[in-house]
Amino acid sequence: MKERPIIFRADEVRAILDGRKTQTRRVMKPQPSDDFCPDIAQGDEPTAIDNNGEMYPGKPIFGVPDKYEDQGYKSPYGQPGERLWVRETWQAIHDSTDEWGHVEERTYAPSIPKEKDTYWHTVYQEYFGDENREDRGFPWRPAIHMPREASRITLEITGVRVERLRDISEEDARSEGIIDGGCINCGNPEPCSCDTPNPDARDSFVYLWQSIYGEESWQTNPFVWVIEFKRV
Repeated sequence: MKERPIIFRADEVRAILDGRKTQTRRVMKPQPSDDFCPDIAQGDEPTAIDNNGEMYPGKPIFGVPDKYEDQGYKSPYGQPGERLWVRETWQAIHDSTDEWGHVEERTYAPSIPKEKDTYWHTVYQEYFGDENREDRGFPWRPAIHMPREASRITLEITGVRVERLRDISEEDARSEGIIDGGCINCGNPEPCSCDTPNPDARDSFVYLWQSIYGEESWQTNPFVWVIEFKRV
């Protein structure tokens, strides 16, 4: 089965582990033209031509075509049924303990271990939260450097689509892992009985997105890949 790596921040990892996060949005690169009208994601076998001029079905691809134009974009994350393994901020450490199991000395691997062994074990930023380096005793390694054997989370893709960033719904915002605090007006859980309900999950997603990518990133309203998944 095809597997691809995907990076998540520590707070996103916690949301996945809690079962709150089942979607992720990633900006399309390069961006389609403004008049791109994404259709339903699908597989295709484009026509290929060999050196002799013979035509034959090309390598199957999965992506999102335009509803009206002869163009489309291949999904860089795969298709439903395929898997993603999560890269997150991490470190390989070793704890020397006394006879009562208390840590006497903690060391970290000077380089990325080439394979699994019984000496080094993997720890994750998600678990340590905001604890500073002095307290935890080691620096973090960036998620991009995490090898497959250090990953603890595997996801199965259940849906792929393309949409504008600002098309995200209240329900989708909750699927992004946003903790829903209820209606901003009355404070009751959604759906509430307010005459003018004001749900908060989408607003929280907007704030989170801008805090990561900048305020202008929401206003530009880019096309994004929407990947739906379940943990396996």
